[in-house]
Amino acid sequence: MIRFENGKTCYTVVPEGIGAGQQIQIGEKASVQIGNILPLGKIPEGTMVCNIELRPEDGGKIAKSSGAYATVVGHTPQGTIVKLPSKKKKYIADNCKATIGVVSGGGRTDKPMLKAGSMFHLMKAKGHKYPRTRGRAMGAYVHPYGSSKRSARRGTTTSHGAPPGQKVGLIAARGAGRKGKSARSAAIAEGL
Repeated sequence: MIRFENGKTCYTVVPEGIGAGQQIQIGEKASVQIGNILPLGKIPEGTMVCNIELRPEDGGKIAKSSGAYATVVGHTPQGTIVKLPSKKKKYIADNCKATIGVVSGGGRTDKPMLKAGSMFHLMKAKGHKYPRTRGRAMGAYVHPYGSSKRSARRGTTTSHGAPPGQKVGLIAARGAGRKGKSARSAAIAEGL
């Protein structure tokens, strides 16, 4: 949370190396130090920045997750070239603001889960089903791929009358491979 001189407050992304009570400068005349917010046109090349605006005054859209940062590559008449966290380069307007530094909490994803419950609650927050059991490990009455017996499994072919979206894979596949040819060749052999 940043408290301005006029008493107003706002929340922003915190870069590494900032502490409570530290003063932050915002604007074109701000110095290039960690935590300060400047327009991209005033930031020197090679500087690591985070919380970058795509359009002026949109509040910051790029490089906001923990440990994320982008790098200012160069300045051109079209705008500032920024190397994004995905390693892609993008032109952004010079008057878009960015925060100097790398977002704090960089090693967050390196911590192991240790318990199944931790993974369960993470997946629940993301809206994912967990744990996932393989269909092959189930019984034939529970899942189309269930049972270790091949004969107990549902056929994988699709009929010509199937609707679009279901009509994928082996469409109207027949068992007319070598069996038919060998039967035909045997009939020809008998005729001779």
